[in-house]
Amino acid sequence: MKKTNIETSKFLSYILRHEPESIGLTLDSEGWADINDLIQLANTSGNNITLEQIHSIVENDKKGRFSVASDGQYIRAVQGHSLQSVDLKLEETTPPASLFHGTAQRFIESINAEGLISKDRQYVHLTADYETAVKTGMRYGRPVVLNIDSQKMQEDGCKFYQAENNVWLTLAVPPAYINVYK
Repeated sequence: MKKTNIETSKFLSYILRHEPESIGLTLDSEGWADINDLIQLANTSGNNITLEQIHSIVENDKKGRFSVASDGQYIRAVQGHSLQSVDLKLEETTPPASLFHGTAQRFIESINAEGLISKDRQYVHLTADYETAVKTGMRYGRPVVLNIDSQKMQEDGCKFYQAENNVWLTLAVPPAYINVYK
């Protein structure tokens, strides 16, 4: 049975960000996987997908989660990896003065104590767009938007990177740089 594009997108996120070995797939050091290998291994494991479906997902994904190499032979997730072996070769860049992070009220006490930490992922994900932060926070219940003083963070030596899909990345956000957006 052919998976829907939503199911396939979730499957691709899982495989390309977290568990390629679950279907026997190998990623290179920058997170690229051979598309033909991905399709064959996915289909062998009962996750029937097609090249056309992959291209449709890459082209129509509003969040821009995936990238296909210019030769069309390789695919990767552009951010969100838990695999420490993947190095996306992102260059340090200057963020806007403020960035946002969407979360839920139940996490605020922990965030006030520890800041934002990447947990199982390589980076904390931030956005320059308030509405995107609201949508992210809604996944967890009633959203709370945090305002991050990224300019001060960078002045204090924290590094920022920007993924291909414009998600801002940093290793952690200490509590001193976080305010609840009002």
